[in-house]
Amino acid sequence: MEMVPSTMTEMWTTMGSTIASFMFIWAIIRQYCPYELRRYFEKYTHTIMTYFSPYIKISIHEFTGDRLKRSEAYVAVEAYLSVNSSKTAKRLKAEMGKDSNNLVLSMDEYEKVTDEFRGAKVWWVASKVVSATRPMAYYPEQEKRYYRLTFHKRYREMITGAYLEHVVKEGKEIKVRNRQRKLYTNSPGYKWPSYKQTMWSHIVFEHPATFGTMALEPDKKKEIIEDLVTFSESKEFYARIGKAWKRGYLLYGPPGTGKSTMIAAMANLLNYDVYDLELTAVKDNTELRKLLIETTSKSIIVIEDIDCSLDLTGQRKKKGGKAMADDEKERKEVKEESSNSGNSKVTLSGLLNFIDGLWSACGGERLIVFTTNYVEKLDPALIRRGRMDKHIELSYCGFEGFKVLAKNYLNLETHPLFDAIDGLMKEVKITPADVAENLMPKSPLDDAEKCLWSLIQALEEAKEEAEAEAEAAAAKKVVEQSQDGGGVCSENCLAEKASE
Repeated sequence: MEMVPSTMTEMWTTMGSTIASFMFIWAIIRQYCPYELRRYFEKYTHTIMTYFSPYIKISIHEFTGDRLKRSEAYVAVEAYLSVNSSKTAKRLKAEMGKDSNNLVLSMDEYEKVTDEFRGAKVWWVASKVVSATRPMAYYPEQEKRYYRLTFHKRYREMITGAYLEHVVKEGKEIKVRNRQRKLYTNSPGYKWPSYKQTMWSHIVFEHPATFGTMALEPDKKKEIIEDLVTFSESKEFYARIGKAWKRGYLLYGPPGTGKSTMIAAMANLLNYDVYDLELTAVKDNTELRKLLIETTSKSIIVIEDIDCSLDLTGQRKKKGGKAMADDEKERKEVKEESSNSGNSKVTLSGLLNFIDGLWSACGGERLIVFTTNYVEKLDPALIRRGRMDKHIELSYCGFEGFKVLAKNYLNLETHPLFDAIDGLMKEVKITPADVAENLMPKSPLDDAEKCLWSLIQALEEAKEEAEAEAEAAAAKKVVEQSQDGGGVCSENCLAEKASE
């Protein structure tokens, strides 16, 4: 029993001496052996070890080719491992990624994590190579980071095919979920800086609107949500039918009915970016195509008030006589005004090609949304199915929409005054914007009941105005009828006919 400690001590002493001797010899070799000879020795040692090893290794480097741009494969792997490594790795690094809302956790250097795919176990290692060249005075050492994937050679076909495809796909989806969404707008061409090729400028998209806060009828709200979700999950369907993965929405209705709010709710539901396209700032059709090319997938391209943006009403019917001459004169005046003010030369044809031409297929997973207050003014070719696939009318506020706004603004689900409001809303047209303005407290002393009374008063005033307008219209009609008949009515006669 007493010999064991002595034997163990001798064994550790011998091992330590051997390791020390080996390290001494290796230090001498590194110092005096030529670099080329060492590289030759390491190369063939690695080859021999690889020949006997049953494992295969794949390296994915951060930069390949263009040193100014990170490899898309590396970024996808980094995003994929940010989820797995946060669960198993012991050493993590946290950083705010570019265009990201949250802190992103990733593997620290030389950390190793395990992953499984269809029964196969693989290992990921985060590593880096420091340049052998001596750094300059004001520049740090050049580090080349990479991920190394190790797996058994019997899984070669599955790992190099399905697994890596799975990693890239999942990584891109994680990156999209974590990204900071943006609201883009286009600037006039003469304002683009020469060193910057992008035609869009952006800010962070932080609009809080959701379908839950919109004053819409429940059935219409459900229909729109289901349509949007179905579109976002239909990549294979659009590929199978041979159609570009895009969908057009036409939002129309009176001012103040929530068209812009609807766009924000759509973007928040699908987690899309928003491109607000100002047509009057686009020089011509060629520039319009360039703008389209620079948009990304998972985005909404918006053209608000399409009837006011450009002369796109498309009066195509031939006119004769004086009407045709007047139209020609009007076009000449518009042309002169455009040449003098430098207005856009985008044509209806160019806009139609922008929506569903060959160039519209670039990117994929994109919504194109038009808004207008006067849908009847638009050219039928612009809003036909296939271009604007879904037409959504946003009309005046109903009682169901009012209840949503009452819940949002006053945290009320029921109140004795609701019945009076319901009755008035059946007789008066009022926009959701007007309802919201009356429900919004104007001071800390305003309570829910005072706000509801404010709305009732607004509804009653609107009702009186509508009745006065109706009476005036009826009186005007009576006057016109009497004039057409050649007779002259007295004031009493007109009053009696108007009251009838």
